[in-house]
Amino acid sequence: MHSFYKIFLATTTLVGAHSPRRHLRPINTSNDKVYTIQDLYVGDGFFNDWDFYTGSDPTGGNVIYQNKSAAQSKGLAYVNDSDYSTVLAVDSTSTVAAGGDRDSVRITSQNSYNGGLFVMDASKMPVGCSTWPSFWTVGPDWPYGGEIDIVEGINDQAKNQMTLHSGTNHTCTIDTDDSDEFTGSVLSSNCYSTETSDSGCSIMDNSSTSFAYGFNNAGGGVFALLWDNSTGMSMWHFARADIPDDLTAQVPTPSTWGTPSGFWSVKTCDITDNFYDQQMVIDTTICGNWAGGDAYSKSGCSGKCTDMVANATNYVDAKWVINYVAVYQ
Repeated sequence: MHSFYKIFLATTTLVGAHSPRRHLRPINTSNDKVYTIQDLYVGDGFFNDWDFYTGSDPTGGNVIYQNKSAAQSKGLAYVNDSDYSTVLAVDSTSTVAAGGDRDSVRITSQNSYNGGLFVMDASKMPVGCSTWPSFWTVGPDWPYGGEIDIVEGINDQAKNQMTLHSGTNHTCTIDTDDSDEFTGSVLSSNCYSTETSDSGCSIMDNSSTSFAYGFNNAGGGVFALLWDNSTGMSMWHFARADIPDDLTAQVPTPSTWGTPSGFWSVKTCDITDNFYDQQMVIDTTICGNWAGGDAYSKSGCSGKCTDMVANATNYVDAKWVINYVAVYQ
């Protein structure tokens, strides 16, 4: 995607069941570091350390991003009283003309980061034709500060697409000679992005439970980014039944998690010069320059994307249900 209750409580048990990993080969990490929690965003105060973005959608989507008070009063941003999950939704009740704009939510973390282990546990993510949900990080002065797309996809896409965007003259590509370092499929290998050419370097997860309906039907799961300036960027998706024990216990050791879905090595990507001062972003846009382009008609969705905006019932399930977001160091 282009342009919380924050506590320090090591004894909290995080949501999620667990079982042995499918990929047992250790990843390329410098050590067996056990990460400790820095920021945990969960429960009644989830929104305290996030800002609600209210500008126009940089991707040209058919949305009106709401401020905090409006989003909460309209039921588009709230914490569920029964399980303390955080819900971020697209409006699914208002009458909107075809080609009009529908209310939605985009939030940005107040804290910025220069490395670490980033985790989102969600039980549901937005689905449906015309939707474009994302969990990502972005640096200052895009694209120079870089962008890391941890979760992203459009329409009825079945698998998660992970992408890096770099904007400097420092090289950043996917090391396709070391494809055994990740399990996903390379879609594009050059990460360099500009305002007019911003596809970045992408890897598609190979799991049908990593996105949209497959993710939701599996009870959701965990997405994790390990940003290690000495080795590179690694991303995992774990279905609900496969969440590692150490992550549930808040003592994650990523070196034991097996081969990641995506990996961007420092051997072919200058991580420190291309990615810095990253803030986390969670949002859902509609149509826009990806979901509403040629990809819409190729996805099996009917009609035109801009016409779908008028169908309020299409957005009943266009919502994030997030158990927590955590950053470890």
